[in-house]
Amino acid sequence: MPPPEGFTADDLDRLPDLPPHTELIDGSLVLASPQKFFHAFVLSLLDRTLYTQAPEHPAVCREITVRIGERQRPEPDLLIAQAQAIGDPEGTWLPPEAVVLAVEVVSPESELRDRERKPQIYAEAGIPHFRLIQQDGAGSRRIRP
Repeated sequence: MPPPEGFTADDLDRLPDLPPHTELIDGSLVLASPQKFFHAFVLSLLDRTLYTQAPEHPAVCREITVRIGERQRPEPDLLIAQAQAIGDPEGTWLPPEAVVLAVEVVSPESELRDRERKPQIYAEAGIPHFRLIQQDGAGSRRIRP
């Protein structure tokens, strides 16, 4: 049962048996659905491309949350962080000031969060760049700034 005031960012590290990729959005736990091929393929391609194209010091990361206050810990599908701003290498989250770019790949079950709420959260946290990637109706890829 969730607490009356909602979950906190610290709860993600304390609650036992949470599934991988659990996020905290507005104090609510968000559980990830299994990834579809398009989602996994695009992330793999982006990961490799950004890693080879990024300047020397940023870190390209997946599967890490960004702690934005007590009630927000979203997990971008991919992010670029300033390597020198990464504190604890055993940590489970990054501070928003370490994040240079957050990327979300739209999935049908997370479309509203990916298009509306998460960009708002990232912008309010001062993350300077955000990219939304979605599949168009014909099955090709389209990247939207």
